[in-house]
Amino acid sequence: MALRFVGIDPNTGDGECPTVWFDEDKKEFVFQGWKADGELLGRCLETGPIPPTEAVVRLPARMAQMIREACDAAERARL
Repeated sequence: MALRFVGIDPNTGDGECPTVWFDEDKKEFVFQGWKADGELLGRCLETGPIPPTEAVVRLPARMAQMIREACDAAERARL
């Protein structure tokens, strides 16, 4: 697996925080984020079921540039 580290939440203090990677082999984004609370999960379930193999996570908006960088990596990988 060619997992490319993109970035970590800049407001972290202890290393346990939201992180963004891009899997260059599978062409997939990989996110570590905060688990959705019951209220958010309930709102998401209004759209449809969430399979047991999937999860809803939150990432802070301050990570937008890192998410853009991961998107750029995805576009480059398709060439």
